[in-house]
Amino acid sequence: MSAFSRRSRALSGIAIAAASVLMLAGCASGSNEASKPSEDLTLKVGTVLPQTGSLAFLGPPEEAGVSLAAAEINEANAGITVDVTYGDSGDADNKAFETTVPKLLDSGVNVIVGAASSGVSKLFIDQVTGAGVLQISPANTSPDFTTWDDNNLYWRTAPSDLLQGEVLGNLIAEDGAATLGIIYLNDAYGTGLEKATKASFEAAGGKVVASESYNAGDTTFDSQIAAIVAQNPDAIEAITFDEFKTIAPALVAAGYPAEKIYLVDGNLAQYGADLPVSIEGAKGTLPGGVLSDDFTTRVNDNWVAEGNEALEDFSYAGESYDAVIVTALAALQAGSTNGVDIAAEMGSVTGPDGEMCTTFADCAALINEGKAINYDGVSSQIEFDAAGDPTKAVIGIYQYGADNKYTRID
Repeated sequence: MSAFSRRSRALSGIAIAAASVLMLAGCASGSNEASKPSEDLTLKVGTVLPQTGSLAFLGPPEEAGVSLAAAEINEANAGITVDVTYGDSGDADNKAFETTVPKLLDSGVNVIVGAASSGVSKLFIDQVTGAGVLQISPANTSPDFTTWDDNNLYWRTAPSDLLQGEVLGNLIAEDGAATLGIIYLNDAYGTGLEKATKASFEAAGGKVVASESYNAGDTTFDSQIAAIVAQNPDAIEAITFDEFKTIAPALVAAGYPAEKIYLVDGNLAQYGADLPVSIEGAKGTLPGGVLSDDFTTRVNDNWVAEGNEALEDFSYAGESYDAVIVTALAALQAGSTNGVDIAAEMGSVTGPDGEMCTTFADCAALINEGKAINYDGVSSQIEFDAAGDPTKAVIGIYQYGADNKYTRID
C-alpha cells in the first residue's frame, strides 16, 4: 500500500487533518424493504481490547462502546444483527492476545475490533488480515499502519500520531516552554509519538534537550528520569502507559513541578487516589471530539445494565462505537459478512457524497431504500482515505485538578 500525504494544523487544541480521499465506490441496490438481504445477516465481532496489562484502564470504555453499538444495531431490526465475543489483548508484556486472537479466528469472527495498543496490533495484524478477517482499531495511532501491507483489511477510527504529536508539541510551546525533556516507551506507539512531538516542538522554536526511552516490562525509571531532570527542561512529556503511576511520583520527588508535566492518550487516566502524589496542573492530549451527554449516558447506562461498574471516563468509547457501527453498515450494504466484502464498502458508507445520517437505524433504513449514505460518527466526522485512516479528527486538551482527575479545557 502506498504512502499518502496528510496535512494537519493545530488551532486552540483542535486539529483537523485533511488528506486526499480515495473513496471506495458502491451502494446498495433496490428501493424498499425488499432490498434487505433475503436472510438477515449475522455479523460476528470479536474484540481484542485491554482487560489486563498496562492499558487496562482503556478496556471498560472501549468495550462499553462496542456493547452499545451492538445493542442499537440489534434493536434496529434492519436486516443485520451483531454477535460480540469479548477478548483480552493484554499488552506486549503479558501477550494475552496470543490466546485471544486464535480463539476468535477459530470461532469464525468476521471482524476484530482492537487492539488499543499499536505495538500489540503489530504483533497480530498479519494473522488477522491474512485470514481474510477485517480488523478495525479504535485507538491505534502509530503512523506505521498507514503503509502496512494489509490487503485493505486494516482500518482505524483513531488518527495517526502525526496529528497528536503536532498538537502536543504546539501546546507545550504555546505554554511558554523553550526546552523539553521526553521519556517514552520504546515501541511503535512511543517512538512514533516522540518523533512527531519533537518535530512539532522544534518547528515552533523549542529544543528537546533530553529524550530517554524505556522498554515494555521495565519497572524502574531512575536513570531516565535523572538524565532528563539533569537538563532542567522547562517541560517534560511522558509518552507512557500505566508506567506513569511510577514515573510521576519519581518526577515529583526529584522536585519537578507537576504543572510542567504533559501526558498523552496512553496515560491520560482518571487517577484519583491511585496516584500517591498530586499532578494538579498537568496537561494531556487525547484524540476525540466532545462526546454528547446523550451518548455518554447511553453508553454508561447500557454498560451498567450488563452488570458492570459505572464508567470513570470515556476514552475511545466513541471510536469503539463508531468502529462497530461502520462495519455493520458496510456489511449491510455489501449484503455480506465476508471481511473482504465489508472492506470494499467501508469508504462508501462514510463517503461525503451520500445522504448524511447519524444513527445506525437511520443509516440502515437509507441503505435498505437503495440510497448512498454518509455516516457521521459520534467520535468525529468519519471519512476514510485509501489507507483506511480517518482523514478528519479532533485532539482534545485536558488538565488535572487537585483530585488528580482531568477535565477538558479545549
